[in-house]
Amino acid sequence: MAIPSWVISIIAQFSYVGIFLVSILSTSSIFIPAPLYAIVFFSSTLGLNPLVASISAGLGSAIGELTGYLIGLGGSEIAKEKKKSRWVKPFYKYFKKYGFATIVVTAFLPFPFDVVGILSGWSKYDVKKFLIATAIGKIGKCLLLAYSGSFATSYVMSYLGW
Repeated sequence: MAIPSWVISIIAQFSYVGIFLVSILSTSSIFIPAPLYAIVFFSSTLGLNPLVASISAGLGSAIGELTGYLIGLGGSEIAKEKKKSRWVKPFYKYFKKYGFATIVVTAFLPFPFDVVGILSGWSKYDVKKFLIATAIGKIGKCLLLAYSGSFATSYVMSYLGW
């Protein structure tokens, strides 16, 4: 997938703030196409430091994922009567005990994280813990991608003699 020209111009013009804004937009909506992880992978070729780009993208992604959390929070108010069912109680118990680790791991993995965000809001998981756990996982993923891209692009460029 090619990086849209408007994304490259935002990053070129606003640098790390641009990658932060693009990551918020990319993770908060499925209607705004921005290949965030491709941008992070190629961030060093765009002149960005992989560490700072990863932190910017990871924090922006965590903030963008609040939309799923808020959808789940709204859904929990609608489904108050359903919470008393037998299948819901084990979920709450699991999420209270392992929620932070689950959020970190699923934010790091290539997993449809919106599901976790919705479930976190639905179970009324603490929003601060949700943001911290999401940021840890997303920054970790972005670090892996940015440094992989930094190594791979420099290797390919030297191989091609550029």
